[in-house]
Amino acid sequence: MNLLLLRAEDFLPDGTARLRGRRAVHAKEVLRAQAKDVLRVGLWGGQVGTAEVLSIGGGEVHLRPTLDTAPPDRAHIDLLLAIPRPKALKKVLPAVASLGVDRLVLVNAARVEKSYFDSKVLAPAFIEELLALGLEQARDTVPPKVFVRERFRPFVEDELAGVFGDVAHRWLAHPVGEKPLPALPRPGPTERILLAIGPEGGWVPFEVQLLEAQGFRTFSLGPRILRVETAVPLLVGQAALYRQLSA
Repeated sequence: MNLLLLRAEDFLPDGTARLRGRRAVHAKEVLRAQAKDVLRVGLWGGQVGTAEVLSIGGGEVHLRPTLDTAPPDRAHIDLLLAIPRPKALKKVLPAVASLGVDRLVLVNAARVEKSYFDSKVLAPAFIEELLALGLEQARDTVPPKVFVRERFRPFVEDELAGVFGDVAHRWLAHPVGEKPLPALPRPGPTERILLAIGPEGGWVPFEVQLLEAQGFRTFSLGPRILRVETAVPLLVGQAALYRQLSA
């Protein structure tokens, strides 16, 4: 944890804050914080800064925060992700948050097990906690907006344009894509990118056709089939680097 993430409910009327639970344990046992120490903190959805430790005891850490710095710049990247198995999703959500992704749609697909939608990992509180882990790692405070959709075709045909209408660069990662990423038009420094990443078996032809009808262009990472928890950070990183080359 490289940043203690504060919530609005942690603050007291005098502007100080009290931490409990996992964050308090981390401050005491990992950071070995003591009174008068200064820790790195940030406000969920807000600014980052530092906090003086006022006292520690009774399972609490009492802080005086000073939040005066903007969080890291956004990646200007969104994800349309075929929902992976729950164990993989526990790794993907922190990674997505730490990479600065703005919007994440977890969607059904032909090669997705229907039982995945019954997982506790999709509970809003569980998702938020996993996103918090990624933000703490990256010293960020702004989580991605997460949408869960159980029906692929209705989302693509009826909702996608409304959610991602501001995104001109729509890229579809597909094992049989004919072109590598550098063959696609390069976005400008602030132009948004929408990446569609399928399950480990890839999108089926029907899904590819529906996405292409919405302006997606296919590309391939090569012959290797990657696990989702490997493909997501790799693709987000490559997209961000490819955009930087245009600066």
